[in-house]
Amino acid sequence: MARQFAFLMHPLRFDDFARKYPFTQRLPEHWVESLFRHVPPMRVGHVTGVVSPTGAELEGWLLALAMTPRVLLETPYPVVLRALEKAGRLAESLGAEILGLGAFTKIAGDRGVTLASRLNIPVTTGNSYTTATAVAGALAAARRLGVDAGTAHVAVIGATGSIGAACCHLLAREVAEITVVARGRERLEELAATLGAAHPGLVVHVETNIPVAARAADILIAVSSSPDALVEPEDLKPGAVVCDVARPRNLSRIVTERRRDVLVIDGGVIEVPGARADLGFDFGFPPRMVEACMAETMALALEGRLENFTLGPSVDPTKVGEIAAIADRQGFKMSGFRRFERAIPDDEVEQIRKRAEARSGRPAAAAAAESV
Repeated sequence: MARQFAFLMHPLRFDDFARKYPFTQRLPEHWVESLFRHVPPMRVGHVTGVVSPTGAELEGWLLALAMTPRVLLETPYPVVLRALEKAGRLAESLGAEILGLGAFTKIAGDRGVTLASRLNIPVTTGNSYTTATAVAGALAAARRLGVDAGTAHVAVIGATGSIGAACCHLLAREVAEITVVARGRERLEELAATLGAAHPGLVVHVETNIPVAARAADILIAVSSSPDALVEPEDLKPGAVVCDVARPRNLSRIVTERRRDVLVIDGGVIEVPGARADLGFDFGFPPRMVEACMAETMALALEGRLENFTLGPSVDPTKVGEIAAIADRQGFKMSGFRRFERAIPDDEVEQIRKRAEARSGRPAAAAAAESV
């Protein structure tokens, strides 16, 4: 008998309403958002055909709240919690054994803690596997572009968030210098002190100005919960590697159009196991590709780890390694470098590397070494 899971989503942009309900194109955004916030959770997809190398089978249900990031952030949490609980009850009625929270459904309130206490099935935010794949992807992209992680300057936007802080701790083992970036300086100072104490010799900077931090970075990980784009084309140095983990994205498409000398990749895009896997929903990815947060939920279900795995405002580094091992055992794989849901061919990466060298006048690896 197949294991069963549910995953909760929501529209990331106003345009998502228009694709589903064309009439909304003719209405003011705030009217549509106000109207749809009262729509009950709905079933939008059925996942079938997922089969682990262990032989375990998986079936799933994709659920959605009709709330944009702005609505989820601006609505009083008790109201949002009621909607989340209704979605959880729907998941239970469909037979789900675990519920995953996607995008801003895991940011609202206390990051799933209260919701989990009210449901009869466990809940996970997926942030552990998102962290694991974001760091692994960023470091792999750096190697491909000729950036030496051991001498690189890394910046993490949204560093005081759960994923951001966990990324900082993982990266601190690999890099020489790191800038932690967020709005609140006090929490940044606390994070910087913790990183410095745990990793002697690591150079840690605190910065609340995103362009200043981005311009110094050889590797940039963007994981802010801001609903708006935060990084502009002029904010990046030639040869930089940028891993955009945030949804909605922290980088706009215009960055990749204007900066052909930087490598921008999507964070945490995962291929699910099973040659006939059907996700039952168009995520904008090729077949069998999902975000890492959804993959965490699926991997836990296949493994039979039906527990509240990743909840709350922080990510346990031990769970990051644990979920990476579980996902690998269950046949989940990183999908290679992608940008705005499109695969980045090797020859395109090579062209980016050459442009970066031409602009800096130095090989990318040397440029990275001299930046610290």
